[in-house]
Amino acid sequence: MTDHRPALSVLDLVPVRSDQTTTDALRASTALARSADRLGYRRYWVAEHHNMAAVAATNPPVLIGMLAAATERIRVGSGGVMLPNHAPLVVAEQFALLEAAFPGRIDLGIGRAPGTDPVTSWALRHGAGGVSDEAVSRFPEYVDNVLAMMDTAGVGIAVQGRTHELRATPAATSVPTTWLLGSSDYSARLAAEKGMPYVFAHHFSGRGTAEALELYRSTFRPSPELAEPRTFLTVNAVVADDDAEARRLALPQLQMMLALRTGQPLGPGRLVEEAEKAQAEMPPAHQQLMDAMAERWVIGGPEEARTRVSELAATYGVDEVMVGPVAAAYVGTEPGTSPARERTLELLAT
Repeated sequence: MTDHRPALSVLDLVPVRSDQTTTDALRASTALARSADRLGYRRYWVAEHHNMAAVAATNPPVLIGMLAAATERIRVGSGGVMLPNHAPLVVAEQFALLEAAFPGRIDLGIGRAPGTDPVTSWALRHGAGGVSDEAVSRFPEYVDNVLAMMDTAGVGIAVQGRTHELRATPAATSVPTTWLLGSSDYSARLAAEKGMPYVFAHHFSGRGTAEALELYRSTFRPSPELAEPRTFLTVNAVVADDDAEARRLALPQLQMMLALRTGQPLGPGRLVEEAEKAQAEMPPAHQQLMDAMAERWVIGGPEEARTRVSELAATYGVDEVMVGPVAAAYVGTEPGTSPARERTLELLAT
C-alpha cells in the first residue's frame, strides 16, 4: 500500500427513486458518469439486477455503451455480468464490440450469482428452467470460454471431428480487462487459480473481506495476462457538507437494504422526506440493523469521509476504492438529476 490517497472508482446500480421514471434514472446516471470522468475517477462500473423496482441496471452491455459514449477518459465496465444468465458467446460478442468501439476503456466484471428472483431467472433462460445447477457448476468453464472467444486470434471449436474457427468479433486488436467478482471465497480461489484480477463485494456486508483477499493473494498463480494479484475495495458512500446532512441522505438506501435483509417488499427508492416519515414507525430491532449497516459504510462530512476511505484502503492493502454513491434526493429534486450522488463524488475527489 502506498502512502498517497487511493484511486477512486464508481459502482452504479442506476437507482430509480419514487419520483423518477427509468428515463429519468438513466439521465441521472449519465450525468453522474460525466462527473466521475471530469473528477478523475479511474473506472465506472454498472451492475446487473433484474425485476427490481429500485434498480434500472438490468443490462450492463447496453449501459456501458451508453456511458462510454457519454464520457471521454474513464474506464467503463460491468460490476458485473452474471454469467449463468447468459451464453458465453453472447457475452464475448458484446464485450468484444464494446472494446472495439472504446479501445482500452472497457472492463468485463463477471459474477456467478443470478442477480434476481427465481421467476425472473426462469424468464432469462426462455422458460427453460432458469439458472440451472449445471450453469452454475460449469461457471469456470464458461469463464474460460468467454476469455478464449474474445482473444484477438479467436478460438478453435471441435465439432463432429472438425475444428471450426470462432471469433467474438472479426478483427479485434485488443481485449477488455476481465475481472472475477464474488461475495464468498469461491471466486477468490478461482481468480487466483486462473491468474485473474478479483474483487470481493465488501459493500454487500463488510464481512469476510480480509479473509477472501488473503486467500486470493496467497494462492495466486501468475498468468500471461497478470503477473501479480490485482484487486480493489468496494464500499457504499454518502458524503455531504456535514455529518448530519450525510446521515439524512443515507437513510433511504439504509431502509432499502433493511427491507432486502428482512424480506420486506421492495419498491422504488424513497426520497429523504418519505424515509424520515417511515423511520418514525421503525421497530427498535430494525433500527439496530440499520445502525450496524451504516457503520460499515462511508457516511459523513468531506474530511471524515476521505480519511475513512484512506483507512479502508490501508486496512485491506489496496490502492483503489470503488464507491457506490448511494445518497438519496429531496422532494422537489429535478427527476433527471441526482445532485447528492454527484456531490458525494465531488467531495471525495477534492
